[in-house]
Amino acid sequence: MFNSKPMPAPHSLRVLAALLRYPDAEFRAAIPELMLALRREAALPAARLEELCALLQRLQQADPFTVEADFVDLFDRGRGTALHLFEHIHGDSRDRGPAMIDLQQTYERAGLYLAPGELPDHLAVVLEFASTQPAREARAFLAEVAHIGRAIFSALQRRQSVYASVLAAVLELAGERAERVDIPPEPELDEVWAEPEAFGGCSSAGQSRPEQPQPIHIVRKPAAHQPGASA
Repeated sequence: MFNSKPMPAPHSLRVLAALLRYPDAEFRAAIPELMLALRREAALPAARLEELCALLQRLQQADPFTVEADFVDLFDRGRGTALHLFEHIHGDSRDRGPAMIDLQQTYERAGLYLAPGELPDHLAVVLEFASTQPAREARAFLAEVAHIGRAIFSALQRRQSVYASVLAAVLELAGERAERVDIPPEPELDEVWAEPEAFGGCSSAGQSRPEQPQPIHIVRKPAAHQPGASA
């Protein structure tokens, strides 16, 4: 059972966000600090914590070129494991642009501004935003995208990827269980890169009510709360 009173986990959320960004030299140099932050905060179950630390050690010790190439192959070459959340909800439909604007405005109302070229629906950005919020609001915000997290988690498990532990941790911090859901087979790479159908529909893989609209509802903070962090 999950604790009804969410535990603050800002450091763990930021470590998970770092794990979902391109694993460059700066990231690898920070791995000992990231492991220490996870262990000190202890916001995740012990077994999950050990999985994440094992993943961090693996990324630190493996050949850097292989680590980077594997990351690109896993997250940038297929929609099932895409880290841009609206890819799973809106696909290439016209609804994606307004959803991006709405999410970015949510960040800006909290005093957080994206770096140039950064998209608001990337899961790493979502986690960093959640890390700046009070524990209850952070959990509620992440719970709104849990159906997408389960779809990505399931796609990673199907590939037998060690990164599945990262999505499992995200789900647990959202107060959800890391459970597999049925997802359609991923298309071949050529199909993924094919010209999208005009006004095509959007994917609902992994949603609790497939083929039904499930927009992300933004959790509003109480007016009295003043965020103390900036992006």
